[in-house]
Amino acid sequence: MRDRHRDPEPDPEGTGSEPAPDTVPSLPVDPLDADTQPGAGGGQGASLRLLYSAISDVGRVRKDNQDSGYAGPWLLSVCDGVGGAARGDIASSAAISQVRRGDVPPDGAESTVPLLDRVTHVLHDAHEQIGRLVDDDPALNGTSTTATVALFDGRRVGIGHVGDSRAYLFRDRELSQLTTDHTFVQSLIDEGRITEAEARTHPHRNLILKALDGVHEAEPDLFVLELVEGDRLLLCSDGASGVLDDGRLADILSMGSPDFAAVELVRASLEAGSSDNVTCVVADVLSEEAAAADPAFTDLEPLLVGAAAELKRRLPRGLFRGHRSGDTGELEPVDADLPDEVPFAIPSDPLVPLDPEAARYAPQPPPRYRWLRRVMALLIVVGVLWIAAAVTWSLVQDQYYLGEEDGVVVIYRGIDADVLGIELSEVVVVTTVEVTDLAPFDADELRSGKYQADTLDGAREDVETLGGKRMTSDELTRLEQEGSEDPSDATDPTDPTDPSASPTGTPTPSTPSTGTTEPTGTTSTSTAGPQG
Repeated sequence: MRDRHRDPEPDPEGTGSEPAPDTVPSLPVDPLDADTQPGAGGGQGASLRLLYSAISDVGRVRKDNQDSGYAGPWLLSVCDGVGGAARGDIASSAAISQVRRGDVPPDGAESTVPLLDRVTHVLHDAHEQIGRLVDDDPALNGTSTTATVALFDGRRVGIGHVGDSRAYLFRDRELSQLTTDHTFVQSLIDEGRITEAEARTHPHRNLILKALDGVHEAEPDLFVLELVEGDRLLLCSDGASGVLDDGRLADILSMGSPDFAAVELVRASLEAGSSDNVTCVVADVLSEEAAAADPAFTDLEPLLVGAAAELKRRLPRGLFRGHRSGDTGELEPVDADLPDEVPFAIPSDPLVPLDPEAARYAPQPPPRYRWLRRVMALLIVVGVLWIAAAVTWSLVQDQYYLGEEDGVVVIYRGIDADVLGIELSEVVVVTTVEVTDLAPFDADELRSGKYQADTLDGAREDVETLGGKRMTSDELTRLEQEGSEDPSDATDPTDPTDPSASPTGTPTPSTPSTGTTEPTGTTSTSTAGPQG
C-alpha cells in the first residue's frame, strides 16, 4: 500500500544555483514573523530536532499518483498536482525537486537570510521550474500544483502555503489547523454560507483558487510558528483532510511513532472513502538529547514519496527531444568505428538517400484489415436501407383508399403501388357495396383511386357516400326497365326520352330523395309477358 522512497540528502552545493534574495519578487510576509532578521536563525543555539516520516498512496480510484511529498531534517513539504490530462504529477514532482533544495542546515550562509524569505525563495523556484517545463512542452500548459512547505531552523518553522493541501499542529492533545484552503468552498465557509461538514460534500469542493502553475505569480500565505518539544506536525493532501475530520485526525496523531501515524492516516483515509491520492508527512519535535537517544533518529534519512519518487516516470516525449546526432537525452552517444564499406550502422536508416524511381515502383504491403472495412461498409449500407424501408412503411400505414376486389368495394391501407413485387397496401375492410351497382362514372373514379383518406373513418365515410349513390342508381335502373316493358304507355311521363313529358309533379332522376310518381289512371305492372 505504501509508496515511499528514501532519498539521499541533497547536495548543499545545489543551492548555489538558487537566485539571490533580491532577485525574487517581494511577497507579503505575515506580521507574526517578527523574529526573521538576519542572524536570528536557529543555527545559534538550536536545541530541537525533527523525527519524521512520509507516505503516499495512489488510492482506490485514481490510476496515477499526482501527489508528491518530502520529509527531511530541515524541511517538510506536500504538493498535490492539478491538471488531469495536463500531467499534474509532473507539476508536483517538479515543485518538490526545487523545494527540497531548501533542506539544508541553517548554520551556514542561510543563517543570514530571514526564514520566511527562504520559504519564499523555494516556492518561487518551484513556480519557475514549472514554467520552464511548460515552455519546453506546450502540452503541459494548464498543469499546476498545490504546495505546503514547512522550513525548520532549529526552534521555529516558517510555513508557506498555496492551494488546498494542509498543515496541522498537534500540541497538548489538541489539533490546530495552521493553513487556510485557497478554495471556492473555503470562501463560502468564511462567508458563513456553508459549514465544514457541508463543504466535504459540496459539488465544487475541488475548485482551487491558487496554485503554482508557472504562469501566474502566486502569493503564498507565509507565517512563522514557534515549536516546543512534544509538538507533532502534519502536512497532508486533500485526499486525507477531505475525508477525515479534526477529531479523527487528532485521535490518530495521538498514537505511536511518526511512521505509525502516517501509515494509519493513509489507511483511515482510504477506508473513509477517499477518491483521491493520499499523502501524509508527520514529524515529531524532539530535543537534542531525546533525538540522540532515539535509535530511529540515528538511521533517519530524507524521504521522497509519491510522483517525485517514481524512478520510471511516464514523461511526455517533449521532455526528451534528443539531438540530431542521435542522442536520446538520457544516455551519452556511443562511439563506434564502422568499416569503410558500411556507410551506415543500420541499412534501413532513413538518412540513406533513396532512388525516387525505385521508391515509386517498390511493392507496397497490402492494406491491413481490408475485409473488415468491406464488412463495415456493407453493414452501413444495409443499415441505411433498413432505416429507409422502416420509415417508408410507417408512412404508408397511415394512408387509406377505396378499391375493387372480387367485384365489391374494399378499403385498403397503404398506397396503390409496389416495390420489387412487394405490394405496399393490404385490405382492411370488405364492404357489401358491389361495383356493378354503381353508376359507370362512380365505378371509374373508384378504379382510378380517387377515393383516398388519411384515416379509416374517412374511408368509411367515402363508402357511405358511394352506397347512397348506389341506391339512387338502382331505383333509376328499375324505373327505366319498367318503362321499356309497357309498349301501350308511350307517353309515360317518367320516360326520360319523351320530350313532351310534362315536368309538373314528376321528379327528375337526378334527385335521389324524391319518390317516383306515376300518371293518373295508368296502372303499372311489375312484369310483362308475351301476348297470347
